[in-house]
Amino acid sequence: MIVIKIGGAAGVDIERVCDDISAIHRSGRTCVIVHGGSDHTNTLSRELGIEPRFITSPSGHVSRRTDARTLEIFQMAVRGLFNQRIVNTLLRRGVNAVGISGVDGRTWVGERKSAIRAVEDGRTVIIRDDYTGTVEIVNTQLIRAVIQSGSIPVLCPPGLSSDGHPINVDADRAAAATAAALNAEQLLLLSNVPGVLRAFPDETSLITSVTRDAIDELMEIAAGRMKKKVLGAREALDRGVSRVVIGDARVDAPVSHALNGIGTVFS
Repeated sequence: MIVIKIGGAAGVDIERVCDDISAIHRSGRTCVIVHGGSDHTNTLSRELGIEPRFITSPSGHVSRRTDARTLEIFQMAVRGLFNQRIVNTLLRRGVNAVGISGVDGRTWVGERKSAIRAVEDGRTVIIRDDYTGTVEIVNTQLIRAVIQSGSIPVLCPPGLSSDGHPINVDADRAAAATAAALNAEQLLLLSNVPGVLRAFPDETSLITSVTRDAIDELMEIAAGRMKKKVLGAREALDRGVSRVVIGDARVDAPVSHALNGIGTVFS
């Protein structure tokens, strides 16, 4: 089994990614897709007259500021638009696919954070009206039922809080939790860069391989939202996934490239 996380940033070629996934699925390998939708959310938010906001934690992690209105826009963009686009793209290639959000069937459940810390103008502030959380429980029974029907599950945020409310969950970390819960062989995190760069945005500074012991050091090198991908890779390895690859979604056959170890390989 392979869990493939498709990044939601600008520059990711969904047609190309789905071409490759379709071929791999037909070859007999089991694929589970997870995706985000950052760029789609930003675009829709601006079309609705709301400028997207992001916050940085004291440890340097960047995440979306998700108040109640932003959560609604996030759901419209990720579940309503991007998820259906991926499903439809696979269907047009003759591969059956089923879109599932973390809310559907309680697929991804976790606790909403009661408060988060963010750095603003050099000082740390506490935010209490944010609808974010981390996936703690994965409904593998539902996912496996879709797989057993011959279809590809296409999973996306939001998740569901333990008290039954939608929450914004990071898709990279949700993919890691999903890969671990399904005992997947590999987790592929595809993005609009070739992998972890030692000197972002210089793509010639790609770090090609990382051992588990070196991940903490790599967290200091990773820039911006790449930190979440490295964190997801660490969590997947710690939970039993044997190999994680952060690869480039912009190339031809991006999934096959990642399976062949092109990118940043964690093991």
